[in-house]
Amino acid sequence: MPPKRTTTRQAAAKVAAASSSVSPAAQSPAVSSSSNPPSSAIPAVPTAADTSAIVHQAWKSYVADTPTKLKLVDTFMVFLVAVGLVQFVYCILVGNYPFNAFLSGFSITVGQFVLAASLRIQANPNNSSQFEKVTPERAFADFIFGSLVLHFFAYNFIN
Repeated sequence: MPPKRTTTRQAAAKVAAASSSVSPAAQSPAVSSSSNPPSSAIPAVPTAADTSAIVHQAWKSYVADTPTKLKLVDTFMVFLVAVGLVQFVYCILVGNYPFNAFLSGFSITVGQFVLAASLRIQANPNNSSQFEKVTPERAFADFIFGSLVLHFFAYNFIN
């Protein structure tokens, strides 16, 4: 029979007991027991209030610190995700009879999302040190060119 596995709490209790400067004989039975780890070794589980506070703070920071152009790109990316989900759900519920049309439309949404993510990364002022030779205007021109090529191939794939 294989040996029993040590749980995370038991392992944390062993580490805490080993690093303690007090001898095990001087500790109380509740503290020296390996089944009752010290409270500092167990990470606190975040509550719903903590999670909502984190989300609210992140949203406030996003609204305050993100330039309007990047918010517009983010909105377009959310739209692309919604369109991709609608196409996928439609394919599951109704069917995918002209499969090449579904595949073309879904790949356009994924491709546009990737191109928009690239545009957002290159146009972000915080990333200007990584893209020294790429101006936001050049990044937008690359986005437009990539979108035209993507749509050309998708249109030819539908045929």
